Amino acid sequence: MSNSKEDNIKSLLEKVAKVSQDKKLDLSSGEDLSIGIMNLISIEEHLFFTAQKTKDKKYLDLLNEVRLMRTELLKDIIKDYEGEVWCISKHLLAASMRMMEVGTKELKKGNKDKAWDLFEKAYKLYNLFWGLNLGGTDKLVRNDSEVNLVNEKGKKTGSASVFDKLGDVFNKALDCCRE
Repeated sequence: MSNSKEDNIKSLLEKVAKVSQDKKLDLSSGEDLSIGIMNLISIEEHLFFTAQKTKDKKYLDLLNEVRLMRTELLKDIIKDYEGEVWCISKHLLAASMRMMEVGTKELKKGNKDKAWDLFEKAYKLYNLFWGLNLGGTDKLVRNDSEVNLVNEKGKKTGSASVFDKLGDVFNKALDCCRE
């Protein structure tokens, strides 16, 4: 791995740690809020389907109210964005939530391996959401899809996908149990 990529990863880890320590971004509250936003997206979907199934337009008014709330709350997490990062972020949360839902259904059916696979995908999408909104993906995503891992002494210890590396970074920063 080139020194610049190692430096980028180290820089990202330092940035996440600093943001966490300085409490400029309360990642624990942000994580809770992101889960709440996922549920608002899900409520929007259910209101859409209920409106269509019942042919009752009152559900569209409710959908709009929930959408406005979701948009307002999403602004608390997505501070700066370019291009379609806002929409990508919303869809990453929605896709993560859906993967969790389907994984839970598979788990209920006794399909633990299928559930595990879906949960892993959900978590990767969730980490990508955070990477995108904390500026982490620009540090990790370049022309190749693998990131070499190094220990504290700079010795190469293996490689991982960008998803895996983002997971490692954000596992250290996102702790829903921290008060």
